[in-house]
Amino acid sequence: QVQLVESGGGSVQAGGSLRLSCTASGRGFSEAVVGWWRQAPGKEREFVAAISRGGEIYYADDVKGRFTISRDNAKTTVWLQMNSLKPDDMATYYCAKSRRTAFFASRAYVTTQSVYETWGQGTQVTVSA
Repeated sequence: QVQLVESGGGSVQAGGSLRLSCTASGRGFSEAVVGWWRQAPGKEREFVAAISRGGEIYYADDVKGRFTISRDNAKTTVWLQMNSLKPDDMATYYCAKSRRTAFFASRAYVTTQSVYETWGQGTQVTVSA
């Protein structure tokens, strides 16, 4: 069973940057789609970014150009570099691993919450105006 641990959250001012990490233990991480999702208080969890085993990358429209997702399968880690942070980015950020292995994956697949079977505990990102 894969376990995911997020780190790197914190408090920044608007315009600042943070780099989140998602580190996996167990088998199956490197073959799966890995996604970043976030949930703000009182709101539903929403898709942020995802990367497939084959390197396909997808972003939510409101983070495109500001966030960058990358992975190092040898180190079983996925990162989310977040630049030009806005108060609207404030949320708890979760990484998640897809249920099935997927070298390639469509946008429809990676943006569907139910395809992810393993979630981390989340890391808090606070952005002040």
